[in-house]
Amino acid sequence: MLFWEDFHEGHVAVSGRYVVGREEIVAFALKYDPNPLHLDDAAAGASAVGGLCASGWHICAIAMRLLVDGLLANADCLGSPGIDEARFLAPVRPGMVLKLRRHVLETRSSKSRPDMGIVKLKLELLDAEGRPVFELVGPIMFGRRNPGFRPA
Repeated sequence: MLFWEDFHEGHVAVSGRYVVGREEIVAFALKYDPNPLHLDDAAAGASAVGGLCASGWHICAIAMRLLVDGLLANADCLGSPGIDEARFLAPVRPGMVLKLRRHVLETRSSKSRPDMGIVKLKLELLDAEGRPVFELVGPIMFGRRNPGFRPA
């Protein structure tokens, strides 16, 4: 089990493997983001993105899946107060293989809750060549191993 104390500024890790399926892109879009870019090959091909691609919200969900599998399922995660930044850097297409790279940008103790610390992460979804197609920056709250301890 990982706690706030286990995170250190500058640490970088890569985890997971996710293959994006065409049927998955269309199913997600039908339910949540019915833009022709995500539903129809001909319409998407005629657009600026040049072909069928996943919704940005779908990409966020894939990043979350990889974050849970590679980190949060084995951590005392207490949630997140929000997202600072999300950027879609390249279209995510059917058949792409993605992995998650996470950078610890900063860690700090909670001022109001001694049982909690906050880790600011930068998450990147990488394609098979290691190029980022998505990035997200935001804080995640983690329980502390030693909730009463306050470093000097």
